[in-house]
Amino acid sequence: MRFLVTSAILAATSAPVLAAEGTMFPPFDTSTFAGQLFWLAITFGTLYLLMSRVALPRIGSILEERQEKIERALGAASDAQKAAETSASELETSLAKAKANAQAIAQEARTKSGKEIDAKRKTVESDLAAKMIAAESAIAETKAKAMANVEDIAREAVEAMVETLTGKKPTAAAITKAVGAARGE
Repeated sequence: MRFLVTSAILAATSAPVLAAEGTMFPPFDTSTFAGQLFWLAITFGTLYLLMSRVALPRIGSILEERQEKIERALGAASDAQKAAETSASELETSLAKAKANAQAIAQEARTKSGKEIDAKRKTVESDLAAKMIAAESAIAETKAKAMANVEDIAREAVEAMVETLTGKKPTAAAITKAVGAARGE
């Protein structure tokens, strides 16, 4: 390490001395141009050969592989997109069929329940109508019985009133005549 520091110091201190003595910077020295051009041509020729034969073909093949991978990936993505679009359209079709089927089932259920409700309503209405007719006939019978008894009740009431007012029991013919007059006969 000490050697490196010493040689660096010597090089730094000798450069101004060389420049002061009149020596030129070697690349600008015209006497060395032929050698410099020779080594420049060999260096760049070798570099060109290495680049054209080794490095650039490798880079080219890497770029080609990369381009092929990109194209394969784009192709796979395109295929996947087509498959997704196909499955989406199939899904939409099946969804539309399912909606139509559900609506048909709902309409059928509404119609069926409507028919069942109408049938039950008609049954209930006919039962109620029969009960109403039976009730009306029972009321008519009761009314007829009551009306038959009204005349007897009226006779008894007339007999009781006449007896209470006069103190004498009236005859059956007089009671019938009084009840008939009250009925408008």
